[in-house]
Amino acid sequence: MTSSAFPEHTLETAPAAARRTMESVARRTGYLPSAVARLATSPQLLDGFLRMSAVFESTTLDPLSREVVIMTIATRNECHVCVAMHTAKLTALGADDELITALRDDGAPPLPDERLEAVRQFTLDVLATSGAVGDARLRSFQAHGYTPQNALEVVLGIGAYTMSTLANRLTGAPVDDQLAAFA
Repeated sequence: MTSSAFPEHTLETAPAAARRTMESVARRTGYLPSAVARLATSPQLLDGFLRMSAVFESTTLDPLSREVVIMTIATRNECHVCVAMHTAKLTALGADDELITALRDDGAPPLPDERLEAVRQFTLDVLATSGAVGDARLRSFQAHGYTPQNALEVVLGIGAYTMSTLANRLTGAPVDDQLAAFA
């Protein structure tokens, strides 16, 4: 599908149902991200993703663990926009370069932090088994300080960021100039 099928909407050209959401994102980020402008073609998808990602941000998973889930999905689904955006977020969180590099390389080497590697592996296990993670894998995840609630929160993150990575790829959303340094 070519990106021309998904115009980069402005506040004036977007469907009316997407405009309030777009204005909110632009206020929060200081600009209107291309991905948002393209996802506005479906106000429901745009709103649904932003709501789901906000709910994911409110989970009991710590911020770095949430970013590991997101980057695991982003690299697995080859979403260059998400990789750039979440590299910027990891940088803002003070994540070290070794962690960021390992996450961007699809976790090829194990992550330098054993606990974060456990959440990355658990995310991959959930995906590989379509959620039918065995007791041993769940116990391994919990052995690193995670809880059954965290296991379900990983599923929430997988859902939210699968939605955005697939939509960003479908629409051909480019990396914005504001994120180019993190691409």
